[in-house]
Amino acid sequence: MTQHSGLDRREFIKSMSLLAAGGLASAERASAAESVGAGQPMQWGEFWRPSPQKRLGEATCELARRALSGEHGRGMADAAFALDPDSVQGLSPNKRYGRAALLIAEKAPLRILPGERIVGSATLAEGPRHITPVTHDGSVSHTTIGFQRVLRTGYAALRGQVAERLGRGDLDERGVDLLESMGMCLDAAAIWHRRHLDELSRLAEQASGQEKENYLRTREALERVPEHAPRTFHEAVQSLWFMFAFQRLMGNWSGIGRIDEMLGPYLEGDLAAGRITLDEARELLAHFWIKGCEWIGAASCFGGSGDAQHYQNIVLAGVDAAGREVINEVTYLVLDVVEELHISDYPIAVRLSPRTPDRLLRRIAEVQRHGGGIVAVYNEDVVIEGLVKLGYPLEEARTFANDGCWETLIPGRTTFSYVPFDMLRILQQAIAAEGDGEIAEYADFESLYRGFLAGLDRRVEDHHAGADGWAVGNHPAPLISLFVEDCIERGRSYYDRGSRYTALALHAGGIANVANSLLVLKKLVYEDRYLTLPELVTILRNDWKDHEHLRRLVLNRFAFYGNDNDEADAMIRRVFDDYTAAMARTRERNGVIRPAGISTFGREIEWSRGEHPRPASPDGHHRGEILATNCSPSPGTDTQGPTAVIKSYCKLDLTKTPNGATLELKMHPASVKGERGVDAMVGLMRSFVRLGGWFMHIDVVDSAMLVDAQRHPERYPNLPVRVAGWSARFATLDKNWQDMVIARTQQLV
Repeated sequence: MTQHSGLDRREFIKSMSLLAAGGLASAERASAAESVGAGQPMQWGEFWRPSPQKRLGEATCELARRALSGEHGRGMADAAFALDPDSVQGLSPNKRYGRAALLIAEKAPLRILPGERIVGSATLAEGPRHITPVTHDGSVSHTTIGFQRVLRTGYAALRGQVAERLGRGDLDERGVDLLESMGMCLDAAAIWHRRHLDELSRLAEQASGQEKENYLRTREALERVPEHAPRTFHEAVQSLWFMFAFQRLMGNWSGIGRIDEMLGPYLEGDLAAGRITLDEARELLAHFWIKGCEWIGAASCFGGSGDAQHYQNIVLAGVDAAGREVINEVTYLVLDVVEELHISDYPIAVRLSPRTPDRLLRRIAEVQRHGGGIVAVYNEDVVIEGLVKLGYPLEEARTFANDGCWETLIPGRTTFSYVPFDMLRILQQAIAAEGDGEIAEYADFESLYRGFLAGLDRRVEDHHAGADGWAVGNHPAPLISLFVEDCIERGRSYYDRGSRYTALALHAGGIANVANSLLVLKKLVYEDRYLTLPELVTILRNDWKDHEHLRRLVLNRFAFYGNDNDEADAMIRRVFDDYTAAMARTRERNGVIRPAGISTFGREIEWSRGEHPRPASPDGHHRGEILATNCSPSPGTDTQGPTAVIKSYCKLDLTKTPNGATLELKMHPASVKGERGVDAMVGLMRSFVRLGGWFMHIDVVDSAMLVDAQRHPERYPNLPVRVAGWSARFATLDKNWQDMVIARTQQLV
């Protein structure tokens, strides 16, 4: 049991703000009624993490401990080599990138540890900072490239495609330049591959016994991949990792995608032939997971928003392009590895549907109980329907993965990014909630709502104007372009409309607080006539000064979004429908798809505590308070339990946000213990699917423990929490981000 400070849970409630206390207090009430018993003290960290079943060997666990300690990340350094300026003078950006790739492949330090079964490490410190070593260009993220296609064919097939397209001609100068640069990247990958084979041979010569055998076995698994298609499960795991690691070495952050669909057939073949056991396959996947946290401890470009957010998302389960379920042994082995090693560096999203077997749902729940929010869930039927409505063919919509967080795309075929905006700010501008200018007069609520909607429509039109000219240019990305259809055929790169699909999503933040504020304005100003709009706006401009009684009346009187209250939920549904309708009027233009989404991804901190913090809001919040995340209720306002939250959320037609609208739930560990707890979590997931949810992540963590971790980070170096589209170690978040996670309402099932 972890040691804790002497602060008890009731002192903790007193120490927190009203907002956080309200959320935790509701959990305390439910806890007293259900799990603990009235008057029974709740201990720090009680039921925090069940003991996982030990399945992995001690040598594998030791490799995990080394990686999780930050040993490898702290040892990283920037490239100690550079391109000769004379040799690259006059070269195009793509050719300069190709030269850099060749140099990096030749010079980047190699790291092969004794006992590793999978090799290939992105060892240059530019990678975690999301820049290309040597050239220091920006690199590519928010995508999942076509690992699945290249895994099946190998680099050799890409070489053939590039050569065939060059030989066919009918390319302009830009196309020839790109394809030749792609060839340079493939040559660089081959150099890096040869260096690893040579190093494994050298290490094997110096070793003896089991260590020598391991080096030779690892070399054998690497020898033909990724140049050629793998023949065995070990080769497939090594090939996938080696491709992934090389793009990371070049500073790119692609997601991985549907790992069970990719690797499952190889495991099935090996099991049938008696070449491998499930225990051996689990060890190989564990080594894949361990490799994925080698950047822990390295300098990042994210500052206070935490580590482990390099967009290396993994998707499990769901149907394939033909509609066949892909759940296989890899699906379950991945969950075994995550449960035992508790590595949060690969966020996992499982595709659920009414057809999902109970075995998988229970396994997800068992892993989620360990905390960290590592495993989240999609409702794939709703996601697929939304993508089809947007215009994707059904077969392609079924293949969806994400951009490394949770925004959906067609992997290996999409250039993607998104643009966030603060919807609450638009409402605050409509009522002139800050400054000292003239306060707008609206005769009735419908007039006020039209004023808000006019501002929202302007923001949508601004997005469309910007999207028209997006991803047109020559930003160098020849390596990523190799993995994305149809860049080779078109002779255009990832950032130059080479991909089959180019999508720039618009994501609205703060929608829960918009709806709650509109409800207050409608009732307090226009129906009850408790005060006039100018009077309320004046109070907001003064941050509720001398009107604390009114602020508390607002917070205590209204049932806001997240409580299965029809009036509150009708308001958010109206806002949601009007926003998505505005976006749907222009689904595609100038070759750019424009899907709607609802998200904050932590920007609620920037919006509330940045250079221009949000003013006070009509729903009872002070200036600068951190408010609702994504499509979740505002912290502390959801008081009726997690089922009510899911019901409110699912009253939205989430097929209208094809790029996503996610829901977070924070559960107290005491409420999910034992088989009853697993049953309850399975029930929540089934309700989420049945009612029409889109994406949900559940974090199981004690808010009181998080406060202790904030005060004593040295006691919790590897405590992961779900932040937004990623999980991060709590100790790597700054106080604003930690406060945001703590303030989320703590529910009990």
